[in-house]
Amino acid sequence: MAEAIEAPNDGQGFPRYPIIVMLVDDQSFVAEAIRQQLEGDREINFHYCSNPDQAIPTALEIRPTVILLDLMMPDVDGLALLRYFRANPQIRDVPVIVLSSRGEATVKADAFDAGANDYLIKLPDRIEMVARIRYHSNAYIMKLQRDEAYRALRESQKKLAETNLELLRLVNFDGLTGLANRRHFDESLHIEWKRAARNNLPLSVMMLDIDYFKLYNDTYGHLKGDEVLRKVAAIIQKSAMRPADQASRYGGEEFVVILPETPASGASLLAEEIRQNVEALNIPHQGSDIAPCMTISIGVASVVPTGDAPLTLVNLADAALYQAKEGGRNRVVVSEG
Repeated sequence: MAEAIEAPNDGQGFPRYPIIVMLVDDQSFVAEAIRQQLEGDREINFHYCSNPDQAIPTALEIRPTVILLDLMMPDVDGLALLRYFRANPQIRDVPVIVLSSRGEATVKADAFDAGANDYLIKLPDRIEMVARIRYHSNAYIMKLQRDEAYRALRESQKKLAETNLELLRLVNFDGLTGLANRRHFDESLHIEWKRAARNNLPLSVMMLDIDYFKLYNDTYGHLKGDEVLRKVAAIIQKSAMRPADQASRYGGEEFVVILPETPASGASLLAEEIRQNVEALNIPHQGSDIAPCMTISIGVASVVPTGDAPLTLVNLADAALYQAKEGGRNRVVVSEG
């Protein structure tokens, strides 16, 4: 009696399933007769289940490619057992060939209604039985292979999507701070500029610069400098929390934030909040001559876009940032266009 084994590979990465026949019949002489009919075919593995109560656990264990099911067994309704097969999600698609000594059309109809795939009068002719076993097994095996191929395709698509997301992250986001990068900022600014112009709404930009950052790096080292960049970026990200707001690392120690539908007053309040929160980090900075800790300067610009290019708004914010630095740093300067 052959046992089910793990299928070898088909050469394309998918299992090559063997034909596994499971007979459920209480009569051992029927099982022996069928075993003898099938033993000459090396491609067919035969398994006999004499106890109908163990039919489903046995099927779950050996994973047959076709089930031969006796219709009439003591204390067991073959049709009810067939319905149990169809109700089990792990084996419901396995083809079932009903074996019966009865050939009435109504009995056959009941079997098909219960989910049978085929019907044979026992004991069937060997050639016919093998042909039907092969036909139904091969159809089921093809389904299994299609399912394997589909799962492989879905897995491949998932990995491709993950790769694309990673590439998108690398292209659009700064690896150190996690904020959008300069490229993504430029694209987003053009989009928000057009939207604001179309709806006649204000658009604000704030540019932020860490005060005396080069001196900080020279004093504490670049690793500490990277840590400061991440902490400042986290504060900016937390403050600019509306879905439409976008914080970006503009370059070096400079950051920029796009604030759609935000007038100068609102942008100024947000900028002051960010400035205070960075100062509250109380990061020691011996190289600063304006405070004993790390500080930032912020320039804010706000316009209702017209025909001018978005670069106009950036230039206004940059000019305001320059004024903040020239005015003593650690402050917010607003420029309204």
